[in-house]
Amino acid sequence: MMKLWQAALAAIAGAVGVVVCTAQTAIPMDSSAPVQAQRGGGATVAAAATQKDVPVSRVDNKKYTVEANIPYDQYTQTTLDMIYPKGGGPDATKDLPGVVMFHGGGWIRTDKATMSSFYNRFLDHGFIVCNVEYRMANPGGAIAPAACEDALKATKWFWDHADHYHVDKTRFIVTGASAGGHLALWVGMATPEAKLGPTNPTDFKIAAIVNGYGPPDVNDLLKRKTSWAVQWLPENTPDRDALATRVSPKTYARKDMPPLLTVQGSRDNTVPVAQNEDLVKELKEKGADAEIYLAQGASHGFTAATWPGVEHEIFDVWLPAHHIIPAPDNATK
Repeated sequence: MMKLWQAALAAIAGAVGVVVCTAQTAIPMDSSAPVQAQRGGGATVAAAATQKDVPVSRVDNKKYTVEANIPYDQYTQTTLDMIYPKGGGPDATKDLPGVVMFHGGGWIRTDKATMSSFYNRFLDHGFIVCNVEYRMANPGGAIAPAACEDALKATKWFWDHADHYHVDKTRFIVTGASAGGHLALWVGMATPEAKLGPTNPTDFKIAAIVNGYGPPDVNDLLKRKTSWAVQWLPENTPDRDALATRVSPKTYARKDMPPLLTVQGSRDNTVPVAQNEDLVKELKEKGADAEIYLAQGASHGFTAATWPGVEHEIFDVWLPAHHIIPAPDNATK
């Protein structure tokens, strides 16, 4: 029987005129293949694009299964890894919570394999993980809003296949780190008015957002001339300010959005802490459920010294309080 990723790969390959072969591991589309990437949505795969492996999530193979580089769209970087316990996923006898996950790198670099500090913790706490790769500005030249479009499509793919992987759709959440945190906010907050793809809650339903130090305000980053934001939204981009507003999660702040927890280092000099403090303040004023946890002394990201407090806040306190996972017996507020 053809596996799910094989069927998806064959369908996408047929759509773009690329001949691929099937093997034990899915063959992803070449992340370095030439593309035309103006304004993201105009990107097309070159007809003769070659293929090579996109880095794959690394896990304890005795405990977890990785279905690597499943294509969710036609572009060179639009693949994802499905990660679940041995004997789980398609073969499970019970449903588990699911999390869509996006890596960081300023929308310009790195890959999904860098998210091990996140996906290993979610796996340890009983989640099925959908770890997403997406188009970036360097390599590939896919400037904004490509990453935003991909994040929405990947989330819709996971939602559509949630039953296959035995994911409890009432516990379907999104997370990410840095630029991936922005994409997590984006997936949870964007509305149909953004006109960049499927949105919550019509096309999928996000139960909670865990933002790992991602920026909610792209306009502010551009005003600060933040180098990676400028690469993602270059100065010569048509209607640049309007597009920056369109891809800024804060634009869609409202009461009826999923609960939000932002975790960030108190000394983060890469993404302004004030951005997330202001977003949480605005959301609370609108009546939304939003909190921020600042890891004291941490900068952009967490270390062995600061992760324990962050992990406790996410998995022992906040997610149990929102009925995503049960609280551990020894959990304390």
